[in-house]
Amino acid sequence: MKNHIRDLRKEKKLSQDELAKLCNVTRQTINAIENNKYDPTLILAFRLAYLLQTTVDELFEFEQ
Repeated sequence: MKNHIRDLRKEKKLSQDELAKLCNVTRQTINAIENNKYDPTLILAFRLAYLLQTTVDELFEFEQ
């Protein structure tokens, strides 16, 4: 699954650590999600979308 978290996070001028703290996860979790090494839980996906002011559909893109 591809995502647009890094681009949106940078647009909002947030570091991985800042976004992680807002989501109550570690910086390593945000890094792993951005690098497509970890798929977030549904709750975390919605939290990320909310904080980055987008929708889950816009944030994540299914790759076949």
